[in-house]
Amino acid sequence: MQVQLTNRQQHILWATVRHYIATAEPVGSKALVDEYQLGVSSATIRNIMGVLEKAGLLYQPHTSAGRIPSDSGYRIYVDRLIKPSETLTKQAEQLLQQSLTQKDWNLDFLIQGAAQILATLSGCISLITMPQSNTGMLRHLQLVQVEPGRVMLIVVTDSYETHSAIINIAPAITAAEIDVEVIDRELQIVSNFLNSQLRGQSLLELTNLDWSQLDREFQRYGDLLTKTITEFAKRSSTPASTQIMFGGISQALRQPEFSEIQQVQTIMQMLESEQEQLWRLICEEPDGEDGKKSKVTVRIGAENPLEPIRSCSLISSIYHRGSMSGSVGVLGPTRLNYESAIAVVAAAADYLSEAYIA
Repeated sequence: MQVQLTNRQQHILWATVRHYIATAEPVGSKALVDEYQLGVSSATIRNIMGVLEKAGLLYQPHTSAGRIPSDSGYRIYVDRLIKPSETLTKQAEQLLQQSLTQKDWNLDFLIQGAAQILATLSGCISLITMPQSNTGMLRHLQLVQVEPGRVMLIVVTDSYETHSAIINIAPAITAAEIDVEVIDRELQIVSNFLNSQLRGQSLLELTNLDWSQLDREFQRYGDLLTKTITEFAKRSSTPASTQIMFGGISQALRQPEFSEIQQVQTIMQMLESEQEQLWRLICEEPDGEDGKKSKVTVRIGAENPLEPIRSCSLISSIYHRGSMSGSVGVLGPTRLNYESAIAVVAAAADYLSEAYIA
């Protein structure tokens, strides 16, 4: 979101979010005057809060109430106005090392212990996945026409697992071009090209393919296949075991945002029976603004694609153990201490990447 704010507007937004995180009460101008050294009058603060509300960064839950940050307000707060707490990062690192450095512990004990420490430090529900082998490399790929306009994608991985999916190629060809023999030849040429480019790599590498290397008449398949096979690769990359270690559930659900029993039940159901969807989400590494992978991913409110947690914030990071990787995360209300949560998630990911296991 490209919202241009003056330094004073940023300062008022920062103070409003910070005060609301601390109190869970709608914020008025008088509270900011009393609590923070803003150097402006209560009337000026009210005017600026009005501007921030028009920009969609704050809102009033009731006409006579103070203001509350919106998801967009939290996003600007996280992206522009704060930095992870270095002090808490060091404290988290020390606590993890002191509490979990046991030469007779295995990885299960290590992750369970880290989940409890992460929950205690963040005040949120902690989520840590068991590391999974980064397999699923392509051994062979074939595109086979099953009927006019419909193609079956067959993928064989390096572990000889076979996956298939149906692709609708009708958007790439016109009715006049539907010639079974011609399409068969074209699909074989495209299959050969994909195999030559992707064999021994993850299917997700398809997004980096240079389709200009293929003759122009076949490039019409490029966008369609890139989108379809990328989605297919993401779906098929979820391992059979998607176990997630949790910590701090009962403590986190005492937050005022979770006062409605229906909401708590929905979240609990997701944690208990929809772990595969949650696993896919927290193990994803979206690109940052510079195109590089972000060390810590922060999803706020409606940015979460899973309906049960669209009123929550999910902060996660990937950890690596050799050729294996897992994810560390915390889940809490959007009104959480982002500086602390980001710091402890990053510290836990670094610790699990580096911790020695006998």
